[in-house]
Amino acid sequence: MPARPPFPALAAEAVTCLRFYTRLPLPALAVEAAHPPDPFARCLAWAPLAGAAVGLFGAAALAGAAALGLPPAVGAALAVLSTVLASGGLHEDGLADCADGFGGGGTRERKLEIMRDSRLGTYGALAVGFSLLLRTAALAALGERGGPGLAAAGLVTAAAASRGIGLMPMALLAPARADGLGHGAGRLPASVFPAAAAGALALGLALPLSAGVPPLRAALALGAATLAAAGVTRLARGQIGGVTGDVAGCCQQCCEVALLLGLLIAPGAG
Repeated sequence: MPARPPFPALAAEAVTCLRFYTRLPLPALAVEAAHPPDPFARCLAWAPLAGAAVGLFGAAALAGAAALGLPPAVGAALAVLSTVLASGGLHEDGLADCADGFGGGGTRERKLEIMRDSRLGTYGALAVGFSLLLRTAALAALGERGGPGLAAAGLVTAAAASRGIGLMPMALLAPARADGLGHGAGRLPASVFPAAAAGALALGLALPLSAGVPPLRAALALGAATLAAAGVTRLARGQIGGVTGDVAGCCQQCCEVALLLGLLIAPGAG
């Protein structure tokens, strides 16, 4: 059984993960230079923590909108915008590239070529548009049903859990390219996805329960996110025979939407 990394190494992994997933102006820390994650993918075990940090920006926007008396739909739109700004649109970019490549390419090589193209196509624009629309509508509905507290809990839950569960393609598929982010990260070390999934499960249950969501409803929402991750993994295997960084971003987006919708459609909602 491999030895557990010392605390400084774990701290370096957490900070590196936060720096990767967000656009927060974090200063360079000595612990990062002394204990760089090797391989880099080790830091992805902390993805749910980074996701929770992103979600907190959205929760703050929801709270601010509620304090100003703005309607839930406006607060939801501002919250989603806040999460996009906090993450730099990292995962939305992956969703767009996958939609363009999978929808517009006739061969594996052509799909990968389109995914690498920085230009936005029709499929990509539609995919990102619907992602934003569905997340905003789901948050607005949660706000109408349970107030800004429930919407905030749902948002932080979805942001955190989706980044953990969304690593499934990287855990199960080989890199589809000989270069790029997916190849650089490689297949995840054996301990990374279980750790990230455990963090996603813990936050995905604790946060909704603290907001009064019935346990079955929270569990079904997590199940919906897991099914979404499995679907993206299977789709990527069939379309390009592996994983890229774009696939990982696409998977996170699908998981986040599925989890938010799961909080609405599961038994006991309303």
